[in-house]
Amino acid sequence: MATAQNPAAPKLRAGVQPLRAAQGTSFLWRKLHSLLGIIPIGAFFLEHLLSNFEALKGPAAYGAQVKFLNSLPLVRVLEWVFIFLPILYHGLYGLYIWFRGKSNVVYYPWAGNWMYVAQRWTGLIAILYIGQHVLRQRFMGISLPENPGAAFAKVQHELANPFMLAVYVIAMIAICWHFAYGIWLFAAKWGITPGEVARKRFGYACAAFGVILLVMGLASIWAFISPKYANTPEIAPVAMLQTLTHTVSS
Repeated sequence: MATAQNPAAPKLRAGVQPLRAAQGTSFLWRKLHSLLGIIPIGAFFLEHLLSNFEALKGPAAYGAQVKFLNSLPLVRVLEWVFIFLPILYHGLYGLYIWFRGKSNVVYYPWAGNWMYVAQRWTGLIAILYIGQHVLRQRFMGISLPENPGAAFAKVQHELANPFMLAVYVIAMIAICWHFAYGIWLFAAKWGITPGEVARKRFGYACAAFGVILLVMGLASIWAFISPKYANTPEIAPVAMLQTLTHTVSS
């Protein structure tokens, strides 16, 4: 009598092995990748979000913020050392980690696997968006460091395109998710939240923090497309924009 045989379990490709100290240079590269996601990239994201939030006060306040940031000592050195290069490393090494590992959402649809997938895809969206954003706003068109009074109008004109508006909104959602969950991962990997209870509680805090950041980001986007500042000049001294803002507000 033939005996029924259970179908063979699907073979899964091994994911990235857990990192341990003294296990090659990859341990250090991953630690650096994790750390850079918080400092300085995370710190820059918070600063950038707060600076963009100034747009709610009008073109003058936003132009003044751009002028202030570009007047900092050694601003170009700071820009490359603490912004561009860390983002480039974090993004490229993140892609390297992604290509080496594999989530098993088909066979094991656990929350952790879905989080893994979401973190990787939001990271890809983030790096693509940041690349085009820096290129278009920093290196194309009118130079904002020399013309801070054009900052509001430049972003405003870009967001007048419905496609670019959708890109900004999707990217804002992705970046806020990636950063908030990245904080949770950082705390877990660096031993800041030992134990399931601590990680669960900190997860709620990170989720709430991510929602707050998202609301701020979407509010900043709204400031640029709001009809309140529809007649912002193409380029004007910050002092002139200040006068314009007072006129609109009165």
